[in-house]
Amino acid sequence: MTSAVRPVEVTRSGGGPRRLIIDIGAVTGRNLRRLVRVPTLIAFATVQPIMFVLLFTYTFGGAIHPPGVTTYIDYVLPGIWVLSLAFGCSQTGVAVADDLATGMIDRFRALPAARSAPLAGRAVADAVRNLFVLALMTGVASLIGFRFHAGLPAALAAIGLALSVGVAFSWIFALLGLLVRDPESAGIGGLLAVIPLIFTSSTFAPVATFPGWLQAFAKINPMTAVVDALRALTLGGLTSEVIWLAVGWVAGLLAAAIPAAVIAFRRAAAS
Repeated sequence: MTSAVRPVEVTRSGGGPRRLIIDIGAVTGRNLRRLVRVPTLIAFATVQPIMFVLLFTYTFGGAIHPPGVTTYIDYVLPGIWVLSLAFGCSQTGVAVADDLATGMIDRFRALPAARSAPLAGRAVADAVRNLFVLALMTGVASLIGFRFHAGLPAALAAIGLALSVGVAFSWIFALLGLLVRDPESAGIGGLLAVIPLIFTSSTFAPVATFPGWLQAFAKINPMTAVVDALRALTLGGLTSEVIWLAVGWVAGLLAAAIPAAVIAFRRAAAS
């Protein structure tokens, strides 16, 4: 009688945090090299954010005049940051689902690496990409009139908050990829979740201009909280309430998404 052969899982004893950092760095490098070597991914990470900045500024800027803002690009850029990061991080779900479909996750299991390294490495690689995307969009926006009006500390805080939003998106979409386990479904599902939230928030226009029934949803939409906080940090007139509300939303999403993604990853790796 023959018994089923199960894959051997190698675990690494010892090492602690230093070993974990090395493993995460190795996975991060793998994901960044893949980004550089695939032309379509480079285009997605560079051309699309530039298009968003230019198209939304020049198509909506002549019709939308938010109170207290001189140029529309000052108002809309924080929203475009969130939109671009969400669209970019939707590819995380596709990549995770593809790793499952192609057996890459099984290869990770066979390596003497930390269990959390594949997901954490993916999140770190996304953060590096997102920093590049934010710098690119801000540079292009500066050429057409965008300025930080609240000083350098607030500008750095805005970039930091935007990066933390991107990290939350990465873990959420990684969880989606682990649940659906199909690259196409992960890509479509991610966009279907993002688009309604973005366009029913204060991303492109003040919530006060919405119909009454939509205003009620927009006010509790986490995208509105995040975009309003970023806008306060870039335009000035800071209020601690809107900042802490956005931080609370991001922290809550991370607290829910990270454990759920880790559990889903372990189940996927064990199946």
